Amino acid sequence: MNELPKRVRIVEVGPRDGLQNEPSHVSADVKAELIERLIDAGVRYVEAASFVSPKWVPQMADGAQVLERVRDKARATRTTLAALVPNMKGLDAALASHVDEIAVFAAASESFSQKNINCSIDESIARFEPVIVAAREANVRIRGYVSCVLGCPFEGEIAPQAVARVAKTLFDMGCYEISLGDTIGAGTPRKTQAMLDACIEHIPVDALAGHFHDTWGMAAANVHAALQRGVAVFDGSVSGIGGCPYSPGATGNAATEDIVYLCEGMGIETGIDLNGLAQAGAFISTALKRETSSRVARALEAKRQRQEKQCI
Repeated sequence: MNELPKRVRIVEVGPRDGLQNEPSHVSADVKAELIERLIDAGVRYVEAASFVSPKWVPQMADGAQVLERVRDKARATRTTLAALVPNMKGLDAALASHVDEIAVFAAASESFSQKNINCSIDESIARFEPVIVAAREANVRIRGYVSCVLGCPFEGEIAPQAVARVAKTLFDMGCYEISLGDTIGAGTPRKTQAMLDACIEHIPVDALAGHFHDTWGMAAANVHAALQRGVAVFDGSVSGIGGCPYSPGATGNAATEDIVYLCEGMGIETGIDLNGLAQAGAFISTALKRETSSRVARALEAKRQRQEKQCI
């Protein structure tokens, strides 16, 4: 077991990964207010938009408008605004919106790659070569995602070495950080550590991030397992919103509130105010007309209600 990190950086993906698959339209105003509330709570990295085809992901069609509204607040607080891009057209749109970083994505599963973006893993990576070159020329950093690192909805188990191969390829191409995504949320702590061990053989651990879904209730346990391997960056989605449209049965991302609570309980700093974060989660949950998926947020609300009753 590695020494636990003293501080963890949270990458908030709710405004993009969390909202991209919502069936009903979420306005640019709601998205922007969510981001502003997250920033007020101390979040300093927000994946705010996705410049993919609006035909395939209509929920993300207003990314430029959202970024324009939140840009001043982000700059004033030194908050990184990032956007997902699939190709050169997406990169051009992201650069026009003055994003701080972009993200590109590949899969560790051939079947998932075909279902998701209609090409093989190697073909998908080849598409990113000009994107990465152009982004670097524009002094925009690139983050890489690898999906299905702990299982695939079509293939089942994925070998840790397969994950490491894709992660290393993206890292060698110029991605400064690789986010390892348990897309179907089936991972366990033991499998998480085996996968990380394979990746750490080829990539420095400080260039790796964890992105866990909570389908099987293991997200917090897997974050804990990754912390034990020295991982100090985790993707979270406020209120646990989100899911993958190409992964049948997969539920939302690990709730940011739950990750922050876990880290605080272990004496690990995040720089995020948990109560403010929970309030941001309550805002988006209300907008989506559903209860938060964060157990920590629900516990905080129950505690608040008990305290109010005691004061009456």
